[in-house]
Amino acid sequence: MGAPSADVEQYLTDLQHPLKEGILQLRAAILASDLAITEHVKWNAPSFCYGGQDRVTFRLQPRGRLQLIFHRGAKVRADTSGFVFEDPSGLMTWLAPDRAVIDFPDLGVVTTHQAQVIALVERWVLA
Repeated sequence: MGAPSADVEQYLTDLQHPLKEGILQLRAAILASDLAITEHVKWNAPSFCYGGQDRVTFRLQPRGRLQLIFHRGAKVRADTSGFVFEDPSGLMTWLAPDRAVIDFPDLGVVTTHQAQVIALVERWVLA
């Protein structure tokens, strides 16, 4: 299991969000998915790193929104033209060739798709 960050713990303690239970559920599952995953607060939300690179970040704004942004670092990389990532779940909406988002409109979607999301995270951090 990846190590929880004290900064993220404090952020989540203070967080007032209607889908906080889903955020906590996804965070725990992501950290449990790989020992090498670390976390910190980025873009005013928990973000998960692999090999020191930000790879998956919560988007919690505007208020009430819960999304996971899948990216390959803070800046657009030069190798996007050859990047391919298969999403057999169909959950990802592509924002760019190497950037996608998954929307969670309610806790039921988090619970129903958690295993699929974690499988995507496990593959994404290595892509």
